[in-house]
Amino acid sequence: MPVLVKINGEPKVPWRTNMMANGRGDFLLHLHGEMCAVSGTQVTGTVTIDLAFDETYRNGPQHSVPELLPAALDGDGTTASSWAKLTPSRQKEILRYFAALKTSEAKDRDVERMVRIFGGDTGRFVGRDWCDGK
Repeated sequence: MPVLVKINGEPKVPWRTNMMANGRGDFLLHLHGEMCAVSGTQVTGTVTIDLAFDETYRNGPQHSVPELLPAALDGDGTTASSWAKLTPSRQKEILRYFAALKTSEAKDRDVERMVRIFGGDTGRFVGRDWCDGK
């Protein structure tokens, strides 16, 4: 959940961060090092939190889809099914990976690798071991 947060009244312009669902209906607010330093927060200390929903947050596609990917997903039901079963964050991770590749040859090669792996082959892709498209 996107939020704006001040800790002990700091900083003047609130940090933009996310609260993470813990799976039990609660949300966790993680404080990174700069937040702690600026607000004078200690690990065992007590703090005052000013928290508001970030209404300016806009999510959407963060990275473009490689040119060959839509055709690859349309051409193979197993690959498309494996892609659809991925969590949105995993799909986003894969699109971010493709966006970081420098050449179209590398993108094409890795789209082909993804199609093989999502089609049922075992292998490594995006730094993970995959088996049966999972």
